[in-house]
Amino acid sequence: MAAATLAAELDAATTALEAAGLASARVDAEWLLAGLLGVGRAAVRLELAEPVPAPIAERYAVAVRRRAGREPLQRILGWEDFRGVRVRLTNAVLVPRPETEMLVEWALALLPEPGDRRLLAIDVGTGSGCIACALACERPDLDVIAVDVSPAAAAVARDNARALGVAARVRVVAADLLECVRGLRADLIVSNPPYLPTAIVPELEPEVRAHEPRLALDGGPDGLALIRRIAATARRCLKPSGALALETAGDAQAEAAAALLRGAGLQAVAVRADLAGVDRFVAGRV
Repeated sequence: MAAATLAAELDAATTALEAAGLASARVDAEWLLAGLLGVGRAAVRLELAEPVPAPIAERYAVAVRRRAGREPLQRILGWEDFRGVRVRLTNAVLVPRPETEMLVEWALALLPEPGDRRLLAIDVGTGSGCIACALACERPDLDVIAVDVSPAAAAVARDNARALGVAARVRVVAADLLECVRGLRADLIVSNPPYLPTAIVPELEPEVRAHEPRLALDGGPDGLALIRRIAATARRCLKPSGALALETAGDAQAEAAAALLRGAGLQAVAVRADLAGVDRFVAGRV
């Protein structure tokens, strides 16, 4: 029997993913096949008449079934692009979100201009290490301590730093928030912490509630449990004029986080919106 073409495999996969209720069925089908072929999604579209080798077809069927089961696309592919760096993902870490790229953008702006000294940042709750690695890649004068309470997540971050060539400047530590950096003074603390209220986690879309690590999602009864702890301890870990930048669930929680930063003695506290116009990011200075 002749091998099915890319077009036929894509059509069948799209039908299966549509039946599973995925609005992005065709896009996901293309990404999954492109990932297995080791090419870009555009290349798949240009080679629709090409046959799909049987081993690839078998692996593709498995990948499509996983996506139909609402496993995140990025988890199946095994990677996600984040501010120009590609990070490996496992089930131990959260899939990086596009809005978090804006947190990195603001964090970079909060750093001192390049000069004659090395700078230090602390990434709290690093997960895949996407924030820490992006910061290190964009600022060669910056050293980063990347902290995560999950040893499995810390291992992923460590692997990503090594793969991206920044392991010498990104030190990954398995520890609870800022407890491991007592006595250090950083120029920047940045965090995308768990910030969802416990009660809403079971109501999230299946990709999140069933496949993302709950440890990276659940922020306690009001979603502020980790943000509250970071705000209370950040000041003693920052240099004079050092900055703390956080991602939140947005709007009312962002305002509550801003109040926590002010209450902890931080100055020039500000809130910024994400690309959707949601007030999501909060920052302040010592």
